[in-house]
Amino acid sequence: MLRKSHTVNSMEYKHIPVLLDETIEGLNVKPDGIYVDGTLGRGGHSSEVLKKLTTGHLYCFDQDIQAINESKPRLEQISNKFTLINNNFKNMKEELNKLGIEKVDGIMFDLGVSSAQFDEQDRGFSYRFDARLDMRMNQQATLSAYDVVNNYSLQELTKIIRDYGEDKFAYQIAKEIIKSREIKPIETTFELVDVIKKALPNKVLSKVGHPAKQTFQAIRIEVNDELNVLKEALKSTVSLLKSKGRMCVITFNSLEDRIVKDFFNSLAKEVQSSRRLPVQQIELDYSLVNRKVIIATDEELEKNNRAKSAKLRILERK
Repeated sequence: MLRKSHTVNSMEYKHIPVLLDETIEGLNVKPDGIYVDGTLGRGGHSSEVLKKLTTGHLYCFDQDIQAINESKPRLEQISNKFTLINNNFKNMKEELNKLGIEKVDGIMFDLGVSSAQFDEQDRGFSYRFDARLDMRMNQQATLSAYDVVNNYSLQELTKIIRDYGEDKFAYQIAKEIIKSREIKPIETTFELVDVIKKALPNKVLSKVGHPAKQTFQAIRIEVNDELNVLKEALKSTVSLLKSKGRMCVITFNSLEDRIVKDFFNSLAKEVQSSRRLPVQQIELDYSLVNRKVIIATDEELEKNNRAKSAKLRILERK
């Protein structure tokens, strides 16, 4: 466990990619194929794909320049068959088209905040470290957690904590935030944690799990517009897949998983328009590789507790 007074040393940091074997198997990597990692992070999944390529190529996206800089040496030790792109994955199709890439054999997304981002206290993602409220995945973005907490209205705060944090005490938390910031701005993660705790009843505070988890998730999703970006990215990138090309998506909360599940089903499942009518027999362009969502094994959970909420869904183009 890292001491609170220390930030993460990138040379010492040990990244454990989630659902690694299942994702690589799901991609069905061909040595001469073209693959895209939409969420490079610290290169855990990309490294394994790169090891399987001979004449193929891997394109890696990340909006966090620190992730790009830290992953580059790791990938260079394996091969030079990769290209790093410092951009949001919602712009994947446009960026690949610029490079002359129209179709690919596989795309993977490992959504949410990377372990390294959570463990870097100055990024303000975690309620475990005291830091200025930030939560920006893209450090060049203008909207930060500080802005959301200190400038959003009671109605806006209630909505994002309710919808993105799925917290039934959203109104009470939002009201306590407004009350506290009228005295002084809420500047740090620990200050926000204290405010959240004031708003919650003892029965909630006594439960297992951190009482600020849902609110922090909600603010982070708002800051990075994560759900809208995901919807946009799925729609724009799925057309990049070649025949037999696959898309693997790892999610970490029910909101993300619902978006991916609904999108995949809309492409791969026949539709029944009413109870009286039979299922429409339409020739579908995509199929679900796994009908049942893939979750971490007990063995993986023993090594990496952060895999507990991870869910993998895989889509294939026919």
